[in-house]
Amino acid sequence: MSEDPTGSSKPPDPFELFRSMRDAYLDNMAKLMVDAVNTEGYAQATGAALNNSLTISAPFREAMEKSMLQVLQQLSMPSRQDFTALADRFTNLEMRLDDMDAKLDRIEKQTHAARVPQRAPAYTSDSNVKTQAPKRVVAKKHAAKQAQPNKRTARKATR
Repeated sequence: MSEDPTGSSKPPDPFELFRSMRDAYLDNMAKLMVDAVNTEGYAQATGAALNNSLTISAPFREAMEKSMLQVLQQLSMPSRQDFTALADRFTNLEMRLDDMDAKLDRIEKQTHAARVPQRAPAYTSDSNVKTQAPKRVVAKKHAAKQAQPNKRTARKATR
């Protein structure tokens, strides 16, 4: 039997030369393009082309926005401006709710602090005498009635 004198068991690939040429070409082109794109002249040319295209397309874009707004109004659908206005209103409402929550927290802390009674210090010198709890003041009915604001009564029309 005949053996391969090079000692490799793979058959030779006829396209290997083409692959190596392709890879070398792509590497060189990539380096060339990177060098060309990173120049100041390319940046200025790209900027000028972009400005021209935006300037030319501006009237068409405005006309498209106007027609789209009319179509949305005819179909009773919200526009971008409607969504923006709603978002602003929701943001304002959320801020007000946060403010109210903070105020309620302060009020709750104040009422909780007012509910906790201040205890008199216990005297250790006289252990036989019990301390008396403060007497509860009962308000009179007419005092509570006077504290309420006067309610206005509506006049009945006489016709």
